[in-house]
This record gives sequence, C-alpha cells and structure tokens, in this order.
Amino acid sequence: MNKTVEVHTSVSELVQRALELILSKVQTAIKERGQFTIALSGGSTPKPLYEAMALQELPWDKIHVFWGDERYVPPDHPDSNELMARRAWLDQVAIPAANIHAIPTLSADPEVDAGKYNQHLQTFFNSVSGEFPALDVVLLGMGDDAHTASLFPHTEALNVCDRLITVGNKGDSLRITFTYPLINAARSVIFMVAGANKRPALAQIFAPVADDFAYPSRLIKPQGELYWLLDTAAGLELKS
Repeated sequence: MNKTVEVHTSVSELVQRALELILSKVQTAIKERGQFTIALSGGSTPKPLYEAMALQELPWDKIHVFWGDERYVPPDHPDSNELMARRAWLDQVAIPAANIHAIPTLSADPEVDAGKYNQHLQTFFNSVSGEFPALDVVLLGMGDDAHTASLFPHTEALNVCDRLITVGNKGDSLRITFTYPLINAARSVIFMVAGANKRPALAQIFAPVADDFAYPSRLIKPQGELYWLLDTAAGLELKS
C-alpha cells in the first residue's frame, strides 16, 4: 500500500486535487486497459467533484461508473446516491446508459439486491467467487463515526470477507455496500474528508493502535494507492 495524506487549505482545493487525480487515473487506465472503472461515494463533499467531472471532455464510452454504497431507497428518492450523481454529473454527459452500473434497490429485499450487484460485478469483471476485482478508483467519504461506504462501527457488514457486496445498516436504515476486501482490491482509493467534526475519528484512524471495528475506515488498506485528501479543518492535527 502506498499511502499519501494531503491537507488542503479549502474544500475547493481538495476537490480540485481529487479531480486532477481522477483525470490522471482515467488517462492511465484507458491507455493500459482500454477502460476506466470508478466507484462513487455519496454525501455532500464529492458533489462539486461530480459537477467538475461533468465539464470534462472525456471518452465517456470507455468510462464505467459504479457505486461503493447506496441507501436502500428507490433511485428517484432524494436520499439516493445514484440520483445525486446523475443530477450533478452523469445526466450532463454523453455516457452510455450501459456504462452506469447502479446498485439495484427495488426488489423489497436488500439481500436479494446485494446478491444481484455482487453477480453483476463478477460478470462485468469476469471474476469468480472468492476473487476481488480491481477497480481503478474507489472514491470514499468518512463520517464522524469513522464509517466509510456503508461500513458502520460494530455492524455485521464488517465481518463479510467472502463477497464483493453485502447489506449494511445504520440503525434501522438499510444500505447496500462494497465489502472492505473489494475496496482494498482497488488500484487507487481516494478519501475526501472535510470538516472539524472529523478530527476525533481521524486521530483514531491514524493512531498506531485502535479498534478497527470501532473505526471502520482503519480497515481500508488497499493493495494499490491510498489517498487521504483532507481540508484544513479536518486535517489540522495531522498536518506535518
């Protein structure tokens, strides 16, 4: 794992850095493998990144978009991560519909839909059960409880290591999420974290010893690159 921690003076600078990184990864992936794969995160921090992506001139037919997690709501629900990304980015560009790999949420059974997305990923990446395919970029946020994707502290999803996709939960709110071994298979993982409320969690994540199940972002140790992009409010105590 090649870990880089960057503290940026503002959220806009953080977003610009994330954009630069992703555009670089797009170029490399298409040159080397003929396509670029990215898993998106929800939340407010990446929205301006998606809006910036919508302004780029890119070979959209070679770009495939997935989601690292999704709330178990219909795709037109205001809380849907898919809806946010479509409005900010995907509906604004000429990306083929077949290249948008949304998490299914309509079967009324999250276990069934998690299984469908698991199978969809295996089929797309031509991987067999027990293999974890490498996405080019997995974009992550982090909550003030140190959760990432829908991997929440002390939840059953943290124990799932034999599947790509599982059901996550925040209290009674059900989610579908990448498992942490799938995130860790990525070529690049990019955390975007902003706000002073994240400092206590970050202190535990960067501590030499802490409980991974209490601070799930500690479980993210990809085989490729790991970028922590922080604003000053979040990263003040980590700034060297």
